[in-house]
Amino acid sequence: MSHLAGTSNTSSSLSSVLSSTASTCTISAWDIDGGLAADFDGSLSGLGSELGTSSYNMSEALLALPVFKQENLENGFQYVLGAATSPAVKLNEETLTYLNQGQSYEIKVKKLGDLSDFQGKLLRSVIKILFHERRLQYMEKEQLDFWKQIRPGERILDLDVPLSYGLIDARNDSNALNSAEFVWDPTKESGVYIKVNCISTEFTAKKHGGEKGVPFRLQIETFLHGDSSKLQHCASCQLKVFKPKGADRKHKTDREKMEKRSESEKEKYQPSYECTVLTEMSPEQFYQPATPTNSVSSSGSFSSLSKQPGSFSSTEMDDGSTNGTSTLLPSPVCSTPSPSPSLSVRSPAHIDVVSPPPSRTGPLPLCASAPEVIQWLQQNRFASFTRVFQNFSGADLLRLNRDDLIQICGLADGIRLFNALQHKSVRPRLTIYVSQESEVVYHAIYLESLQSRELILKLAQLYNIRPEHILDIYIQGPSGIHILVTDDVVVNIQDESRLVVEGLKDESNDHYRLLLKAVE
Repeated sequence: MSHLAGTSNTSSSLSSVLSSTASTCTISAWDIDGGLAADFDGSLSGLGSELGTSSYNMSEALLALPVFKQENLENGFQYVLGAATSPAVKLNEETLTYLNQGQSYEIKVKKLGDLSDFQGKLLRSVIKILFHERRLQYMEKEQLDFWKQIRPGERILDLDVPLSYGLIDARNDSNALNSAEFVWDPTKESGVYIKVNCISTEFTAKKHGGEKGVPFRLQIETFLHGDSSKLQHCASCQLKVFKPKGADRKHKTDREKMEKRSESEKEKYQPSYECTVLTEMSPEQFYQPATPTNSVSSSGSFSSLSKQPGSFSSTEMDDGSTNGTSTLLPSPVCSTPSPSPSLSVRSPAHIDVVSPPPSRTGPLPLCASAPEVIQWLQQNRFASFTRVFQNFSGADLLRLNRDDLIQICGLADGIRLFNALQHKSVRPRLTIYVSQESEVVYHAIYLESLQSRELILKLAQLYNIRPEHILDIYIQGPSGIHILVTDDVVVNIQDESRLVVEGLKDESNDHYRLLLKAVE
């Protein structure tokens, strides 16, 4: 009976802590858009009297949640993302947090428990935006490489250095678009602001009617500064990123759906919280991508940030668009492609066509040696079969037929390896033919992602224009109207269309607006 009484008291205590934590973090369906307190811990000071205690410690309350382990208090870490969780997530599912593209969000970082062993020591934390689903994790390198081709010079994850505080050093990883790191003192209050610049739908196939975006994983890994051999702690949370203001609209939609549910149905769903506490990851959950993790560059680093901690505020990014006077530039009069004052045409041989990842390294040469075969297998995502084919030359491997490869590698990988060896190209999703008005020769443009950004990149390559100098692309519609080319417009362009390109140059600078006119 004493054992049962102890269990009851423990459950009651835990229930009390959970109840108090929920009362501080849970937000009502009517208050989700409200701002958060400037000092999240300080804002809870008044709750102690309500609970009948002299003080209230948010860190201890958070440690009572399942995401933390009470027995490992001395090794506990806490990362709190200043973004609300969705109310439309069932109890048995992982929490889901919505972010706006390009908006700054705060992450408070803390070392909990006894800090005596950390006096005079620094910690280094690495923040990564990864794929949450295992299916996409296996293709992560190819997906990120393709994103880099479509959006050159841009990053998936950026640190917002001016808003961050209490850090010793912070920088973006020049070798990984989705990674950044910072150094912090565990004995002081620290917070880092991040921006996620890609949206979840950029990694889904474009189909009519739209698709749900893929979930990302925000993952934070912490090490002792100067010693990366031992991982001190790792935690993560599930994200979806929307276009600016899209996360707010999604929260509103989720709230409206929950309001329509019966009380019994609402009990099956998690409450929404003002903040997202990253969940500690077990070793089997920890995912380390195969991308290179070289040292980061000094770009964007800073020696010290003394800025006082702020609230979980957000800053909308400026549109950046300019309104200038555009003039129609003359097209060259020539029968073959040649440089012109308006759009300088390059030879089609110099046009970089985005190829599917497996074939980007080219076919396997017949004369390849055994080490070259191993290298080719690794570059084309067949690293698991390097031991099987370690003594094969290029000729040996190319002699194997489709059935041989299926028998050796299994059905899926066997077919994939056979296609890669035969260097079978994948048909582009959209082919268009473009020319300037006075030309008789057309240039083929192949699109893989069906995104307006990809079309801008291809046209910039063809006409030797910097992509950032193309402000907009229009397509001529009924009665000669100019229709802004968006992703949806690209999806609906008829395959193998013939289009004439006109350059509308901004008189004040070297920027262009391109007009595409269909050829009857």
